[in-house]
Amino acid sequence: MNLTNTLASQISLPEKLKPFGLPIAVLMLMVMMVIPLPAFLLDIFFTTNILLSLLILMVSIHTFRPLDFSSFPTVLLFATILRLGLNVASTRIVLSEGHTGPDAAGKVIEAFGEFVIAGNYVVGIFVFAILIIINLVVITKGAGRVSEVSARFTLDAMPGKQMAIDADLNAGLLTSEDAKQRREDIAKEADFYGSMDGASKFVKGDAIAGILILLINIIGGLIIGIAQHNLPVSTAAENYIILSVGDGLVAQIPSLLLAIATAIIVTRVSTSQDLSKQIGSQIGVKQAWLPSACVLFLLGLIPGMPNTLFLLGSFLTFSVWWIIRKKNEETEDKITLSNDNQDVDDKKDDNSISLSDIADNSAISMQLGYGLIQLVDDENDGPLIARITGVRKQISKELGFIIPQVRIRDDLTLEANHYRIRIGQEIVAEDKIFPQLLLAIPGDSAQTKIEGTDVKDPSFNMDATWIEPHQQARAENLGYMVVEPEAVIATHLNQILSKQAAELLGQDDVQALLDNLSKSSPQLVSSTVPKLISLNILTSILKSLLAEKMPISDLKRILEVLASQNVKNMSPIELAEAVRPTISGLLIQQIAPLNSPLPIITFSAELEQMIVNIAKQTGANGLILEANLIQKIVTAINNVIEKLQSENRKAVMITAPVIRRDLSHMLRQHIPTLDVLSFTELPDNKKIEVVANIGSDEENKN
Repeated sequence: MNLTNTLASQISLPEKLKPFGLPIAVLMLMVMMVIPLPAFLLDIFFTTNILLSLLILMVSIHTFRPLDFSSFPTVLLFATILRLGLNVASTRIVLSEGHTGPDAAGKVIEAFGEFVIAGNYVVGIFVFAILIIINLVVITKGAGRVSEVSARFTLDAMPGKQMAIDADLNAGLLTSEDAKQRREDIAKEADFYGSMDGASKFVKGDAIAGILILLINIIGGLIIGIAQHNLPVSTAAENYIILSVGDGLVAQIPSLLLAIATAIIVTRVSTSQDLSKQIGSQIGVKQAWLPSACVLFLLGLIPGMPNTLFLLGSFLTFSVWWIIRKKNEETEDKITLSNDNQDVDDKKDDNSISLSDIADNSAISMQLGYGLIQLVDDENDGPLIARITGVRKQISKELGFIIPQVRIRDDLTLEANHYRIRIGQEIVAEDKIFPQLLLAIPGDSAQTKIEGTDVKDPSFNMDATWIEPHQQARAENLGYMVVEPEAVIATHLNQILSKQAAELLGQDDVQALLDNLSKSSPQLVSSTVPKLISLNILTSILKSLLAEKMPISDLKRILEVLASQNVKNMSPIELAEAVRPTISGLLIQQIAPLNSPLPIITFSAELEQMIVNIAKQTGANGLILEANLIQKIVTAINNVIEKLQSENRKAVMITAPVIRRDLSHMLRQHIPTLDVLSFTELPDNKKIEVVANIGSDEENKN
């Protein structure tokens, strides 16, 4: 929604007039600078200007992150134009009607002028000058510098943030919609800080214009009053200085409010709290309040000091410390009581053993050391639980069945920062993370080594470094991809679940898929299962497909293919091979987009024929090749895969149908991520790109 519609939607305008609200307002500002305005309209506009500045300041304070007020730079521009337009209009009245008295430019300017000056022109001018200095030198200059640095660092960090999004998307932690939204947020963030860098110049120019307008009003007013209207110097000074200072003050107070709002926006850190809650939660540290109370108390005992005031301040500070301390103790007591109750329950059951103590029927479980409990703590919004839910959802969509829930529990037998993943009762993965640090993985452009704890990434065994959170910006600027600790575990889990998908599918899951399909194709389901094929055999077929990452989401087409086969004379493995050409497009579309060619690796005709002959000789014993030949094939394929990874692409192996399954089983032992398809599994409408021909003369030369 654009700015016009946003503002119009908050104002009760007729629907037909909403699109014209903002253009009309801008034209009115231009007219204000040209056409003289009566004094009562100036009072209304100055009051509106102050109200608008206060609203902008309040919105800035209560936003959770800078992008929540992404229209701020444009709003700041319009507010500045409004104020300058009022300055032009008020200057016209001050210079033309100032000789009639201090009320010539309206009640607002007169009231502000008399309030600040309070009968002393020199003091009034100095007070106004101090306000200008505070606005221009302190707030505006600081906000401008922060805007400039934020814009530069935001642009420098964009590649690293994009890499992190791509990694989360590939790991299944994000859906494509979430990734698209995050990329849009990054682009908006860069645009926002770039705009703020320029918008801060408006505030600075506005403050400088305020000084010049004040001088013009005073000097020009004195000249006009004395020369044209023959006023005494004292009367001219009284009239024009009151009007000039009042006019400047009415303009500078909103300018000061907007400068503060600008500083708040550009120094704001994105959190789930507004500014007041964020500051309150961070300064509410009892260790800080007690020493402060003691220092004020000692100052209150020194003779000659305002003892009463210091002692009162010490008492109030001590009271805050006492309140924070009692609140922390109550929280600790609740935790202790909960733990004590658990200990009592455990002691009562020391002599009893239940089946749940020795048997865990969870399909997937994760044990955490006590140092990682904070990742699933409700007070921290359970970041690990949210990540795992995202992983389950993404893999379920890719493979076509619901991944079981992951049971998470603590395990005191593990070291503090260790975790362990089980599929059923089998331990399939374990590693160590640091919950207070971030994992920096070097990208292709990373040349400089960053300081930290060097480790291997648990998911892909890549070199990585655990770094402090304050090093994140520097790491991203150096070309590292920075990952949160819960994302490290979630990515590792994603890899494990993808590999072990076949072990997670059971007959109950298949029956649930059939029940869902029967809602749209009841006749197909009833005539196929169990009349032609039993639930047990169908489960074995689907497991065979999942073992090679072949999605089973199109269960309707799978049943249609099975219904056309002579199922009584075929094994589940043979039936799975018969199904693959029909659903192979589901796997291919995950590897290469619709309009992009599919990179494929092939064997030379001689090498493939030799493998076919060997397969015929070995028969049911599987494909048996010499170790040296296997090593050469694996090395050649790995070289191709590494080259394509640098281009962010993935290739599949294409071979003859007769050796596809045995060759896939052999190669995936050495290259787990390799997908092996047969010629018959390539869709007719899919473009292909042969990226390597293993065993050919050209490949041997390379």
